[in-house]
Amino acid sequence: MCGIAGVLYKDPTREHDIGRALVEMLYGCQHRGEDSTGFALYGAATRSTYVLRFIIGEGGQAEAAVARIHHILQEFDARIIEEEIIASNYRVIVAYAGEVQPFAYALENGAKVVSIGGSLEIIKDVGDARDVDAKYDVCASTGSHGIGHVRLATESDVQPEAAHPFWATGFADIAIVHNGQITNYWKMRRALESRDYEFRTDNDSELIAVLLADKLKHGASLRDALEASIKELDGTFSFLVSTADEIGYAKDHLAAKPMVMYEGDDIVAIASEEVSLNRLFPGAAVETTEPLPGTFRTWFK
Repeated sequence: MCGIAGVLYKDPTREHDIGRALVEMLYGCQHRGEDSTGFALYGAATRSTYVLRFIIGEGGQAEAAVARIHHILQEFDARIIEEEIIASNYRVIVAYAGEVQPFAYALENGAKVVSIGGSLEIIKDVGDARDVDAKYDVCASTGSHGIGHVRLATESDVQPEAAHPFWATGFADIAIVHNGQITNYWKMRRALESRDYEFRTDNDSELIAVLLADKLKHGASLRDALEASIKELDGTFSFLVSTADEIGYAKDHLAAKPMVMYEGDDIVAIASEEVSLNRLFPGAAVETTEPLPGTFRTWFK
């Protein structure tokens, strides 16, 4: 059992408390999973500048990982602008003008890549939403939109790299949160690997992210990519996907995995449970809807 949440503020001229909103939403449904929590947060986009986040461990292990990352950055002529170690994460901002896909695959040889983005940063770790916030100050993050996930481990270890969200490995600024199971995972993965895509986990959420990113790469709109994914993916699923300027959802035709949403003049909010939406509007009566089976939708900031 997992919980997902997403929020998008429609006014792109303002920075919003996106981190605080998602912490509150995920803490509201934390009973759906206390093993790990994660956030995909979108701030102001930059050109030819990327924020990279890695899981590097601690002590000597962390030092060795950072040294490997520095070596790879030099190989790709990526200039370090800013860097810091936060708990078991290494966060570095680089100026880089090359292709993201080979760059990303190479960086995985240095340490576990959490995300690469011009506007995206993924923060995830073991513990509940407030635990992760206390460690990484998620509430201080401002931006336009984001998605998040709480997890009960059923098929993998309780460790930071197994936490969600997952980014679309090899593609900047695309992330996904997912509640469900994709039963044709290996068939879909082998098809993508035959086209030289690489995967760093056996998690079906990573597969969905790469599948959608591939469709975007070849000119599909996010809306069209979501429509195609419902036809191509087997299983029970509800998922949220985010890009640099858009979020969207998709539900399978059985609709076994719950999802509710609210849309107002200024905000779109989606979650597994209504309690998460209520935490955005304490004391207010919120009119929510439940997306129908086999449906999808997107919103721009």
